[in-house]
Amino acid sequence: MHVIDSHTGGEPTRVILDGAPDLGTGPLADRARRLESDHREFYRSVLLEPRGQPAMVGALLVEPVDPTCVTGVIYFDVDAVLGMCGHGTIGLAVTLAHLGRIDVGEHRIETPAGVVAVTLHDENTVTVRNIESRRVHSDVTISVPGHGEIVGDVAYGGNWFFIVDPSPIPVTSDRIRALTDLTVAIRKASIAQGIGGEKGELIDHVILQDTPIDPDLHSRNFVLCPDDNYDRSPCGTGCSALLACMAADGALVPGEEIVQQSIIGSTYRLSYQPGHEGGVIPSITGQAHIMAQANLIFAAADSFRNGIQL
Repeated sequence: MHVIDSHTGGEPTRVILDGAPDLGTGPLADRARRLESDHREFYRSVLLEPRGQPAMVGALLVEPVDPTCVTGVIYFDVDAVLGMCGHGTIGLAVTLAHLGRIDVGEHRIETPAGVVAVTLHDENTVTVRNIESRRVHSDVTISVPGHGEIVGDVAYGGNWFFIVDPSPIPVTSDRIRALTDLTVAIRKASIAQGIGGEKGELIDHVILQDTPIDPDLHSRNFVLCPDDNYDRSPCGTGCSALLACMAADGALVPGEEIVQQSIIGSTYRLSYQPGHEGGVIPSITGQAHIMAQANLIFAAADSFRNGIQL
């Protein structure tokens, strides 16, 4: 299996160029469901240790339905197939440029959540214009065992988020274990209490927002992903959901740019324009860097060929 690894603000992406199972044809959302239901062992084996690493997201290249798109892609982590992935799209664009498949300029990429536009500014810098994002519930109270009542917003940015602002725990790197435990508890409580999207969609990510030390930055976040790892980047779909909440509150006007910092200090530049259905079209600008180009080997005699599963 031929792969190229990159990181976006510290968050790794593994682009799969060949060697994946045949998912057939049709809408990407249908193919993503087939990947999740029929090939769970495959996609976990690509990302689990010892072959993968914590927090890594896979990006499986597939044929797009929309002929104006340079590629289709299905994102996944070790525990879930994702609707969209912001850091992964930045990493994918840089990978496609590395392969000579795209050049500086604007391109379209098809995802299960919809078509997104990317602008490759240089070999490392990319702006993603995400699918329309929206807030669906504001000031929702969740009773979280061991933590009391937590108030936040439910928003969609390509994945489903519960956003807590301000965080009850300072968002600092020396508190990553406590932040992880809290966000895992919030997600479990949201699912148990039926708090999610309009059609019962489950919360898969949790964001804790905090004020940064640097006054030039808007905020600092901690983002829990479906695999219970924290996002090393500021999380592109999470930033999209945040922008939808800020727009709904009148806290940010269209075209105004802010800088969001991650728990490890990496940043995205963010802005939005009004969407066609009452939400926002987010723009996320970040940088990715190629780390490796490799052929993964799945030897039949390797007792951990499908990854370490504890």
